[in-house]
Amino acid sequence: MNKAALGFRVHSGWTALVAVSLEEGKPIVLSRQRVHLVKIFSYTFRQPYHTAARMEREDARKFVDQVREEAENLAHHSISKVQDELSGLGYRLDRGALLLASGRPLPDLEKILLSHALIHTADGELFRGAVRAATSRCNLRLACVREKDLLKECAETFSRKSASVLKQVSELGKGIGAPWTQDEKFATLAAWFSLAEPKTARGNKSGRLPAIVGRSKLSPDA
Repeated sequence: MNKAALGFRVHSGWTALVAVSLEEGKPIVLSRQRVHLVKIFSYTFRQPYHTAARMEREDARKFVDQVREEAENLAHHSISKVQDELSGLGYRLDRGALLLASGRPLPDLEKILLSHALIHTADGELFRGAVRAATSRCNLRLACVREKDLLKECAETFSRKSASVLKQVSELGKGIGAPWTQDEKFATLAAWFSLAEPKTARGNKSGRLPAIVGRSKLSPDA
């Protein structure tokens, strides 16, 4: 079977998801989606830490945990569905890449809710963490790369200039149609990256991708 990979660019309450394979070394887009990570697409659930800040602490913790669990389940459902669909087309989807923010690791819930800046960061990290957990449930080998490092990592891995890599991904949208925003482009780059063999993994007999590129971390609470 041909190899395929998923790329994720996550926002509060949803994620861009793009499935990519390679033909003669060039990326092709097999599927693209905007996956909702909350059942009710409203501010209350898309910004769970903002909502939790107005609750009693025990209620706040339960609410955040519920949103996280729901997000993971929704992501798992979408990823599993794509795996099944691509399997039927002769593709083995067993890997992916998640774009991370460049923010610092988060403290515990109590400290997060005392800082508006941390609340903003935590909202995004909760959904990234949910996607990461869902990929594990789907047995995807996941590379995590900081978004600000993505073009540099791709350029080094593909031995090309960053502008050339970005141009190629941008031109993919001509044959696909809208939407082909930065979300889809960067998710595609991430998936393409995960299909390659990063220099940091070369020489590793297992051939496994690095767990995290760029030394970014996800908070246990996110």
